[in-house]
Amino acid sequence: MAVTVKECLELQLLEVEMLLSMFPKRGEFSLDADAVPSIQRYLKNADGALPPQLEYRIAVDVGEAKVKVELQVLLPHMYPQVAPQVFARSDALHRQQQLQLNTRLASHIDSLESGDLCVCEAVQWVKDNTLPFLENCKASSECAPKEVRVKEMLHRMWIYSHHIYRQELRKKIFDSAKKLNLTGFCLTGKPGIICVEGLQENCEEFWRVIRYPNWKHISCKHVESIETEGSIDNLRLFHSFEDLQFQAHGDYGLRNDYHMDLGQFLEFLKQHQSGHIFQILFGVEGKLSDN
Repeated sequence: MAVTVKECLELQLLEVEMLLSMFPKRGEFSLDADAVPSIQRYLKNADGALPPQLEYRIAVDVGEAKVKVELQVLLPHMYPQVAPQVFARSDALHRQQQLQLNTRLASHIDSLESGDLCVCEAVQWVKDNTLPFLENCKASSECAPKEVRVKEMLHRMWIYSHHIYRQELRKKIFDSAKKLNLTGFCLTGKPGIICVEGLQENCEEFWRVIRYPNWKHISCKHVESIETEGSIDNLRLFHSFEDLQFQAHGDYGLRNDYHMDLGQFLEFLKQHQSGHIFQILFGVEGKLSDN
């Protein structure tokens, strides 16, 4: 008999209870306050809209040195019938070691039996298998020439969406930008525009996080990369991650029918040495009003 979404969500809540008992300390297991209640409300009334996908983080200690490794978990509504999205990250790992670790982790999850809860298994696998990657990372650091001055790359991504409205999505955008030390802005409404700037790997991680699992009508329109031997902070066009709110046009009675004043947006871009981006985003040359 086919497994239903309701049955899958019930199993997901059981696994959350199990994980909370395994990681009871503050900071070990974290998820949004409304994540579980929203699923519980759906289970009481399965005729309503599906709740947001369950997303949480687990912090685990690896090895005798107790190196912190964080697992970011996103569960499709049909998990455990389909595989979860699990991503491990640690400040102690270089980018290449982290990529190799996650490739191995994804392969291990794919090898498990479909239909079985597997986040606990993924946590144990990370505890048992991360140490060699940490040791390789340490060895490569010790062997690196000390006199070489590492160049950094400022990455700036210009992202276009048909619209950005949902508070849940906006929260993910702002939380991710803050966590990854990115500056820029998010223009809410129709269209929705995001700009992020910072280290290349952090911009790429931001793009991976916000567009997963299936954000339609979104694209990265343009990327700027600038290499420097100094601090990338000297190259930033924005000093924080701003929430842009411009005068809207449209039927204010309809939540999803207001268009941003693109003239004000163009003026904002020019104030930040980015007026040329307007044509890249919209395909037309921007002109300021005479008013």
